[in-house]
Amino acid sequence: MTEQGAGVPPGGWEASDSRLLGGFDPSPEQSQALLSAAWQLISALASGDPGRDVLGHPRGGELAATLLAQRPAAAPAPMDDALATIGEILATGVDNAAPGELAYIPGSGLLAAAVGDLIAGVANRYTGLAGFTPAAVALEQGLLRWLTELFGLPATSQGLLLSGGSAANLTALVTARDAHAPGRPEAACVYVGQHAHASVRKAARIAGLRPEHVRVCTSQDGLRLDPEAVRIAIKQDVADGLVPTAVVGAAGTTNTGAVDPLAELAAVAAEQGVWFHVDAAYGGFFQLTVRGRGRLAGIEAADSITLDPHKSLFLPFGTGALLVRDRDHLAATFAEDADYLRDHDEDPDALPDFSAISPELTREWRGLRLWLPLALHGTDAFTAALDRALDLAEWAAAQLASTPGVEVVSSPELSILTFRLAGDDQRQDRALSRIHADGHVRLSSTVIDGRVVLRLAVLSHRTTADTVAHAVELIRAAARQPD
Repeated sequence: MTEQGAGVPPGGWEASDSRLLGGFDPSPEQSQALLSAAWQLISALASGDPGRDVLGHPRGGELAATLLAQRPAAAPAPMDDALATIGEILATGVDNAAPGELAYIPGSGLLAAAVGDLIAGVANRYTGLAGFTPAAVALEQGLLRWLTELFGLPATSQGLLLSGGSAANLTALVTARDAHAPGRPEAACVYVGQHAHASVRKAARIAGLRPEHVRVCTSQDGLRLDPEAVRIAIKQDVADGLVPTAVVGAAGTTNTGAVDPLAELAAVAAEQGVWFHVDAAYGGFFQLTVRGRGRLAGIEAADSITLDPHKSLFLPFGTGALLVRDRDHLAATFAEDADYLRDHDEDPDALPDFSAISPELTREWRGLRLWLPLALHGTDAFTAALDRALDLAEWAAAQLASTPGVEVVSSPELSILTFRLAGDDQRQDRALSRIHADGHVRLSSTVIDGRVVLRLAVLSHRTTADTVAHAVELIRAAARQPD
């Protein structure tokens, strides 16, 4: 046995350098030093600097190759050296949290949510079973009830916080499968629009549905799912001996931000006796605004709703939510007993065991990252930010519609618009490269009706009128530039 130094128990060691952590539970002084060093990185990220580049950094290929070859050392590294490596990473790649991030679905992130995560991570309270820390589960359940009330769901409803929209869509379709096609996943059919998110198809496949049973129905005006096409497809599948299982509507497609006719789809689903799921990962929280509630009318009739607080509530990536109209459906799908849980404390009646209504048994205290920003900022601040996003998208569409050589392909129903420069598809790609050369703005492209179009998506709370005006000027400059 190795001889130990005086006062150091077996397996222990002491740090002589204050920059080294002296153990897994550092002293108060070391904790303060670590947090202070981390704050040097965080403060710049949380400043909301309107001049931050979104694309002005090197891609970081050499750094990536170096890090890929690294392995953890046996000895501890000084904390400032370790944090310097993180700083090097953050100086490369796409800055998704920059104001000029207008591509895909922007995600900006809030400091208050990150602080909530820090507290939850250090406390490490288990929330899979309510009896361990009832108050922690109650805090999360209170938020989930607020969400179900926001969307007009009944008292029987239940929410879940998950890792994102993909996990929420999967949980919803597995629940729908068990409710409408128990024991017959090979015969189950799901009905989606042409612009349904790829995660819906993936969820159906994981849930055991055959790929050919994901019915892609025709869309109204090329953008929105046609309820009559869904009705016809369901009737045909019934005639063929298959099991219609779920209709999936979109409350803001990723391609164009279009909202499917939710009330009409809900009526078809009810008439045909199938589950109605709404993928509102992008657009759901516009429900906080007057305009959004009008455009999402019918969502209150859903059997389940996917939401992404890491999109339109500006939380860090990895924050999704699912709302289900009847919690008993969740319990029927996910409840499972285990001998090793026989001695856990009795749970208060009003609190759910999240492990019994979701795929997860072990889960972090996920609710704190949502609760703290709402508590510190208030819901009015989120409503104002979402209203501003609607305003900026409408303004950009109007400006581009009046620009020679630019065609607005889809006006914003929420906060996404698509447009196209005069010319072929290759010109759209060249224009996008020219716009991105500026470094301060990032757009994206997609395909609608067989044509490449460019997308501008306003959602980040850091995006200002100046940001969008700069994007419009870059687009106009690209339209003027001859090929």
